[in-house]
Amino acid sequence: MTAPALLLAYAGCDTCRKARTWLEAHAVPFTLRPIVDEPPTIDELRRWIDASDVPLRKWLNTSGLSYRALGKARIDAATDDMLLTWLAADGKLVKRPVLVWGGTVRVGFRSEAWEALLTTG
Repeated sequence: MTAPALLLAYAGCDTCRKARTWLEAHAVPFTLRPIVDEPPTIDELRRWIDASDVPLRKWLNTSGLSYRALGKARIDAATDDMLLTWLAADGKLVKRPVLVWGGTVRVGFRSEAWEALLTTG
């Protein structure tokens, strides 16, 4: 893949640090975007969720404080549009890291899934 990857990450997240280290170790050029300061927009989320083949609700960081503050019952009752609005407003609500690389999007970090991207470019 020729264009640099885009990595949305949170500095205080161990998984995000592992993902960044993985990209560096595999010499993958990337741009780092702080997900808390610059959360994905609703339009980006719509495109990226489609490209990731991961359902919208799997994009929620269910172990974070933002998720707990909203409450499971409220989230379960939310429409997709409400969830997109919340995700776009609060980067800590988004499961991370998010990797956008070419036409591929990965949410969360699993080295095996990212390894496959090295052979698709």
